[in-house]
Amino acid sequence: MKKVIVFGVFDGVHDGHRYFLNEAKKLGDHLTAVVAADKVVEILKGRGPARNIAERIAHIETQDGVDGAVEGDVEIGSWEIVKKLRPDVVALGYDQTELKEDLENSLKDFDWPLKIKIIPAHEPGKYHNSILNGD
Repeated sequence: MKKVIVFGVFDGVHDGHRYFLNEAKKLGDHLTAVVAADKVVEILKGRGPARNIAERIAHIETQDGVDGAVEGDVEIGSWEIVKKLRPDVVALGYDQTELKEDLENSLKDFDWPLKIKIIPAHEPGKYHNSILNGD
């Protein structure tokens, strides 16, 4: 079974997220969404999420193609969740450039061949969270 994981805040799901999840699912047999911990969201975005972690996990698990969801690491860059899940593929969004760079720099810490795939944008001028949330 080919395992794929994605990372995100998933504080509400729009068509851009749905496209991302559907494309990620095509990369394997089992898709797990790794949902950013509340404290990590505060660090990355400078504010907390509108929904708590339990609500965000429950919501993302209802999306087509998502086979499960888990809370992400509370320490940025530790990659403990990746080591625990041992995915074959990490699918990242077109705008997750810092995450991609950090993950690429950490590939040597994994004892299995992990591939990173970038999912292209789906109407980014319309569906990017910063536009939808007025950030």
